Amino acid sequence: MKQEPGLTKFGKYGGQFVPEVLMPALEELTEQYERYKDDAVFNEELNYYLRDFGGRPSPLYHAKRLSKEYGTKIYLKREDLVHGGAHKLNNTLGQALLTKYMGKKRIIAETGAGQHGTACAMAGAAFGISTEVYMGAKDTVRQRMNVYRMELMGAKVIPVRSGSQTLKDAINEAMRDWVANVETTHYMIGSVVGPHPYPMMVRDFQSVIGKEVRTQIMGKEGRFPDSIVACTGGGSNAMGIFHPFIGDDDVALFAVEAGGGGLKSTDKEALHSATLCAGEEGVLHGARTKVLQNKYGQILESSSIAAGLDYAGVGPELAYLADIGRIKPCYSLDSEALEAFHDLCRLEGIIPALESSHAVAYVKKAAASGELGDVVVINISGRGDKDLETVLGVKHEN
Repeated sequence: MKQEPGLTKFGKYGGQFVPEVLMPALEELTEQYERYKDDAVFNEELNYYLRDFGGRPSPLYHAKRLSKEYGTKIYLKREDLVHGGAHKLNNTLGQALLTKYMGKKRIIAETGAGQHGTACAMAGAAFGISTEVYMGAKDTVRQRMNVYRMELMGAKVIPVRSGSQTLKDAINEAMRDWVANVETTHYMIGSVVGPHPYPMMVRDFQSVIGKEVRTQIMGKEGRFPDSIVACTGGGSNAMGIFHPFIGDDDVALFAVEAGGGGLKSTDKEALHSATLCAGEEGVLHGARTKVLQNKYGQILESSSIAAGLDYAGVGPELAYLADIGRIKPCYSLDSEALEAFHDLCRLEGIIPALESSHAVAYVKKAAASGELGDVVVINISGRGDKDLETVLGVKHEN
């Protein structure tokens, strides 16, 4: 594995810990992204698709009944209303457009909850690019409707039956595919993870969320919020809403991880996915970051009721921001996320993704202490249609 000097982008985190064969592809991607990210024609086309295909801007909604219940003024950034039902489309439209500009003929991707895979299938169909999606076999069962959605849009879904059969293993298989097909294929990573330039590039495409919030909250409150709360697995929705506020020290940023059944681990598995809260420095999927690992450095199997948070690592920029104290890592348990899921359904008529429910759950716990301040923005990163079978299963178990 090769680490190129000077490519650690976020303090000691980030880099390119990849096989030599992938370095030309990463160098090409870095060069092409730097070329087009500020290009007026590229951005005009991207903004067209974000607006007319994706439905942006997404609303910032004052959740009055939830606010009354939780005891603080809550705004919801409605990424669940973006086409496809999640924030994932912001990034896939950007990367698909870049794929077209680079002249690549094929997209591959990984997915956990299926939302990124669905967004890849949508973008691939919109741009006429062949798309294949790797998905852990366990996730294909608990997110089978998203599998069908991907297939409806012409994408091929490839179940991964190795390891824990979840997101980590899907990423492994996608990277193997990329190694074999770098000349014709773009690997569309769905979060702020992986080797440089992915954490930076995905963050930039997702930053449309926070940029909109800056304008919207000023129109509603005449000031910025006291705090912003977002669920955090790999961290794309979190970095998307956090990044435009990083320089605003008066805005507290809360990264809510999946506490699963509690912050305990064995030699082979963790009962959670709370990497920032309970992880250690290590290397995973091409980047140095915080990971869940045992004393021998072997990656642990993570656990979460939310498939999109079920990941043993986290974006390197989030690890850096946690180290310097700019974001506060925290977590919600499976049981708390389920309770918050039902709260938002009952009080606001909004069915959130179980991922987003972790952020809502933390607000429920923390609002009473006053640490969130008077005005809070929660990023509702996706809708919960995909999770209804999971929630029903838990209800039947009880």
